[in-house]
Amino acid sequence: MGANAVTLPSPTRHTRTALTGRAGVIVNYRTGETVVLTGDTLTRWLASLEHSSAPAPVAIRESKVSWGTNETAARLESVSPPPWAWRMAAAAALLTTLAAREVGRPGKRFGRLRRLAETGRDLPAATTAHARLALLSVRWVARVFPARVACLEESTAASLLLALGGRGSAWRHGVATDPIRLHAWICDIHGRPVEEPEHTGDYTPINEPTDLKRDPHARPAHPAARQARQPGHDQP
Repeated sequence: MGANAVTLPSPTRHTRTALTGRAGVIVNYRTGETVVLTGDTLTRWLASLEHSSAPAPVAIRESKVSWGTNETAARLESVSPPPWAWRMAAAAALLTTLAAREVGRPGKRFGRLRRLAETGRDLPAATTAHARLALLSVRWVARVFPARVACLEESTAASLLLALGGRGSAWRHGVATDPIRLHAWICDIHGRPVEEPEHTGDYTPINEPTDLKRDPHARPAHPAARQARQPGHDQP
């Protein structure tokens, strides 16, 4: 192999493949390792998926080209203090989330948070108001925590908070283009992102339950996938 050859990860039931128009984003849901593949490397990866337990690839919606001009708030928006009971519960959920992030092997951090975020996936869905209050409570508490709380930690803690109250949430993890980026959030009972900016709609979820069962007759709608099924491309 040449010096610039790319070592492909092994496709397993823990890997998710997101296909954009020109590239493939591979996310390992145990380790959080993320790689972007293009060209022949992507072709070989898609060929290897055909004979693996990995979920089928997800086609990513193309984001509107912004040329880097999307605006982001320069300061945090104010959050009204939630009721005391919600503050205490949100603090416990956030502490549990941060403990799960820090305690254990660093290479399995993403997997621990993902499992925690999906704790209540089989519980009755929370109402929109309930989900909104849970997220805002976590967001309010996070401001006084001396620790990094980004979208993954925030959405995980909110999902856990709802589960502690016997309600489920739809935790989502998705990919967007222009440029390729990842984000985590929760959805309400209607599938709408909760307390998220409008551009969250640019992200395509790659962890939806429908993606967890692979249809043996499904074929990825991607040019590289068609090439992978041609003679001479059967093996990675």
